[in-house]
Amino acid sequence: MLKAIIFDVDGTLAETEELHRIAFNTAFFDKDLPWHWDRQQYRELLKVSGGKERIRHFIETEQLPQRERTDLGDFIARLHQQKTSVYTQLVIDGKAELRPGVRQLIDAARTAGIRLAIATTTSLPNVEALLQSSFNDAGDGLFEVICAGDSVPAKKPAPDIYLDALRQLDLTADSCLAIEDSRNGLLSAVGAGIPTVVTPGIYTDDQDFSEAHLVVPDLNSIAVDSLLNNSGTSAVARQLIG
Repeated sequence: MLKAIIFDVDGTLAETEELHRIAFNTAFFDKDLPWHWDRQQYRELLKVSGGKERIRHFIETEQLPQRERTDLGDFIARLHQQKTSVYTQLVIDGKAELRPGVRQLIDAARTAGIRLAIATTTSLPNVEALLQSSFNDAGDGLFEVICAGDSVPAKKPAPDIYLDALRQLDLTADSCLAIEDSRNGLLSAVGAGIPTVVTPGIYTDDQDFSEAHLVVPDLNSIAVDSLLNNSGTSAVARQLIG
């Protein structure tokens, strides 16, 4: 039986990646850094999971001058904290909307007794801001398990974040379904043995999703009732097509 659905957040629950890009650039400006990530550059940078990791990759690969080389980790942490502050305010201000079909799937899953979880590389404040903005007080406790940010050492595409979600749910991989939008997320979920549906986002629509159980434009393409009432995730692809 399908017992839980595990959602990624950025690009999956909501199309937030453009807000992240704006928040990064605002943080760079606030810190008097002469950096600006355009959309094409950010598409490439998104191949690196995690905001702090993305900043480090940018600094190292671009060989940019770094004013605090003696403690790069601290510099990146403070810069990322500023970016998070900007991003969460954008979300609180209503700049992020749930992707099509997300609310309907969540509501149907709750009615059917299907448990809900999150497995994401974004930081916990980002997740909390989105849930509060999208679901108001109903967001509290909506997801039984939230694995976010630095809760595991290795970020996607490593399977660690999904393995942690399975551990906390106390469920086997074949009793769950993952919803993702990126190749790194897909590889993380299938690496943990979880059947995965991919809904590509605006920054991931050119990626390879050949390992996915199914790729659909958005969750409105899912036959929700058929999915939740099916007797096993081995038949998920059949039910999603309907």
